[in-house]
Amino acid sequence: MPTEEELFAAVDALLEGEPQLPPPAERARLREAAGVTQARLAQVLQSTTQTVKNWESGRSEPRPPRREAYLRLLEGWAAKYPAPEQSGPAPAPATPQTYPPAPAAPRHRADTPQATPPAVPAPAAARVSESAEARSMASTRPTSSMPASHRQAAKKAAVPGTDPQFPTGPLAVLDGDGSAYCTGGVVLECPATTIPALVEWTLKESGLGAPRLNRNGKDADPLIVLTEAAAVRLGLPARLQDRRGLRLPEDHPALRQLTRAKWKLTQRGFGPWARIYRPAQGGQRSCVQFAVLPWGALDSRAWGDAGELPAPELARVLGVYATRVLTPRGSAAVCGLELMTSLRPPTRAAKDASGTWVSAPNPGALTQPVDPAPPEAPLEHPVAQGWEGGFLDEEAYQWTRDVGALSDEECLLPWAVGLDINTAFLAAAARLVVGLGAPVHVGSPVFDKKVPGSWLVDLSHIDLDPRLPSPFTPSGKLPTGPAWYATPTVAYAQELGYDVHPVEAFLRYETGAYLDPWHDLLKDAYVATMADLGVPVGKNVDERQFLAAMEHLGQNDPGLTCVLSAIKATVKGGIGKLRERPQGRHYRDGERWPALERPTWRPDIRAAVISKARVNMHRKMLNTAKATGRYPLAVLSDCVVYASGEPTPLGFLPLTGDGHVLPGSFRLGATPGLAKTEGVQPLITAIDWMEKGLNPARHIKGGDAVLDEGE
Repeated sequence: MPTEEELFAAVDALLEGEPQLPPPAERARLREAAGVTQARLAQVLQSTTQTVKNWESGRSEPRPPRREAYLRLLEGWAAKYPAPEQSGPAPAPATPQTYPPAPAAPRHRADTPQATPPAVPAPAAARVSESAEARSMASTRPTSSMPASHRQAAKKAAVPGTDPQFPTGPLAVLDGDGSAYCTGGVVLECPATTIPALVEWTLKESGLGAPRLNRNGKDADPLIVLTEAAAVRLGLPARLQDRRGLRLPEDHPALRQLTRAKWKLTQRGFGPWARIYRPAQGGQRSCVQFAVLPWGALDSRAWGDAGELPAPELARVLGVYATRVLTPRGSAAVCGLELMTSLRPPTRAAKDASGTWVSAPNPGALTQPVDPAPPEAPLEHPVAQGWEGGFLDEEAYQWTRDVGALSDEECLLPWAVGLDINTAFLAAAARLVVGLGAPVHVGSPVFDKKVPGSWLVDLSHIDLDPRLPSPFTPSGKLPTGPAWYATPTVAYAQELGYDVHPVEAFLRYETGAYLDPWHDLLKDAYVATMADLGVPVGKNVDERQFLAAMEHLGQNDPGLTCVLSAIKATVKGGIGKLRERPQGRHYRDGERWPALERPTWRPDIRAAVISKARVNMHRKMLNTAKATGRYPLAVLSDCVVYASGEPTPLGFLPLTGDGHVLPGSFRLGATPGLAKTEGVQPLITAIDWMEKGLNPARHIKGGDAVLDEGE
């Protein structure tokens, strides 16, 4: 039986009741009396302006912990600004309330003037202090080396609350309790328990989104990332039954709900990455992107262990990527391709002869789909059917030196050291002039290295050192006769001092450095992330200091290591998407497939990037051989292996008088195009691999490590 004291305590608690908020109209009156705007109040309470409007109109009520903080604020205002019929200050509550601290307040853009609102008398317990998540988001600020146009766009998305249109940032990670974790430590309350309700909340109340990267582009749609608990709460299965198609069946209740609410899905349906939209009306987009974590939205090959992170940390990780690259909207390859289009949209607004605004091609962009020349197309492409004139074979290196070509001096060295070129394809994309339009067939052309295209030319007569791979074939073997090459490959033959006489060519005379903005933004993202991981960056970094820092890469912040991995996957996947092959077991050679209708389906551009990357690698190997007499054991894509007297690249690379690596060879550093250690193994192990027909560059990391070869 309960004691009398226990019963009295229970009755007193019931009589006291839960403190009630004043009516909605009184909430608005108190705020206006204090001279505080709804936007300022939303900022203090780490919510959105629309949510505050809902509180003051009675459409919704605040939930803990904001409810307690909001109540305390209103009570403070009521004491200072009593209603006209009141003769004195409102009575204070009998029992003081204890409130948890509010999340960190969003910070304003440094380059945007902000009106200074009147001070808000926030109670001590509800004062805003920068949380660990907010402090860690300081790394999302763009570096000063970013080009001005990209820096302006990145600043808008860098810190939540700085862009009036998107005050809470680009994305939110929704957990099972309705908490939506945004960038900068902001946490929103999401009451939605169905997908249609979540879409409505995202578009009307969340304040999510990101500004466009180009004035002719479109603002990024908000991204909602669903944890497993959130997916189940919304009526979605924790695992997809359709493991081939990776999408919900059309009769699933969630899809029926969307149909009834007049929302649409793209042709890929509701899978790990889904886009829910309504057709644009009056130029206004209504679209929300979804990523479902338990369905494999974040591929571990690109994102590492990001999909296993707690929701607040995942929001930080994805927020850094969204700030430095773009809001994720699919696989890393999809993001790489979307970034190209976002930075150089195919169309722009222009006035016609009558002064009417119309959509016009955007100069310097890929404006319409074009078919490749027959030698540039994959075998299944319609233009390749019946073509017997040979095909372009511009792929990454896969070469191993013959064991018999190893010298006695090399065999006595103790170590095999692998060097990896940082984002080699990204470095190759820099200042690369590519064709913007359709190819033109030319017979007996005079080679011009400034004209992008594909050239049929005989390079088999070029005599090179057999201890180096040929720069003209991915296998490293010398060509046996005329073959098709991209412009960078033929230009390198000229650079080596040989005459070239093409038989025919498919050339593009409308040209431009289409990939330059893509390169610049991703380069800045890569370097900034390396710097945040503690790797020294800059022009005069000591190589030994750099190598020491790389040994501990990612140990201080595994989340940022996921970002770095995603940036690298965005580069390689984006280049690979330029030549996306047909998918589906029902495809037949000669049929067109959906990717061909994209302006960015351009196998010739992919070939030019890989050609330049392979040439760059050969040039570094050749310069190293000239300076040191050292030759590689093997090459695989952007990794090269040398025998070394020390378990470090400084044991075989040519050094200047001051101890730095000689320019022109494999310079060490964190910038794209420079090199870092890929792995170290005993030389006898590498030779054993070579004797077995294995490529040491593939296994130099040890264990089951396999290089990503670009697609």
